[in-house]
Amino acid sequence: MVEEVDEGKPPREDNQADEQPRRLLIRQLALQTAAVFLALSLAWPFYFLRATEWNWAAVSAATGAIAFLFARLSRQQWWWQLIHLLFVPLLWIGLQFNISPLWYLGAFMLLLLIFRGAATGQIPLYLSGENAAKRLHPLLAEGSALLDVGAGIASLLLPLAKMRPDLSLAGIDNAPLPWFVGWLRTRNTRIGWFWGDFWKHSLAPYQVVYCFLSPAPMRALWAKACREMTPGSLFISNAFPVDDATEEAEIMEDAESGLVLYLYKIRGEGES
Repeated sequence: MVEEVDEGKPPREDNQADEQPRRLLIRQLALQTAAVFLALSLAWPFYFLRATEWNWAAVSAATGAIAFLFARLSRQQWWWQLIHLLFVPLLWIGLQFNISPLWYLGAFMLLLLIFRGAATGQIPLYLSGENAAKRLHPLLAEGSALLDVGAGIASLLLPLAKMRPDLSLAGIDNAPLPWFVGWLRTRNTRIGWFWGDFWKHSLAPYQVVYCFLSPAPMRALWAKACREMTPGSLFISNAFPVDDATEEAEIMEDAESGLVLYLYKIRGEGES
């Protein structure tokens, strides 16, 4: 089992990465607030001058449309655009059924337990699966130590452990429910299973780091890998390349499944 190494204070790049979730949430809140303000500003004179009762269904639909437009114009990720489109209309629909607030709280907590990464770091829950393990295992040297960053429910590590029992495998995640499911599935195996922030988890003990995240953290994660991993190590990203990487990626594609892996080799100082 791979032991976790305490890095101490994260580097400045990691502190910047820690700030990204807060800035993202503030931005989304500002977009939604602006949409509500604009919708009410347009609706108030219309209903006031006509002295008619407000049509809250229409107002909520207009608010969702305006929020979607703002999110679209500011080039938010598609799931944020969908959230902005549906948030106020679904809130209005829910109010019509006199549903207990505890149900809303329960639904919110469940979503947070599953999709914490999407809310705090623009990292949705993606599951790699056995096909990715089949493509990976021929690339790994005998006895390599591999870390799956954002390991979810161990959907990559468990099949990979069966294919390559010589490997030292570990995974880290901070979404509570997927992490707990992964812990249950790996508790009787030799797979190291960590809870926490991968920005604060050292990559130094690993010869291979694998991730299936989103475009948002790739540049900062690649910089972290270059700082901490030894020359000759592999950084492998499923589906999402690293923008402005210091080297060209070797791309492996599986036309049948649509799987695309980007392989980056960590180079030492002075290597070209």
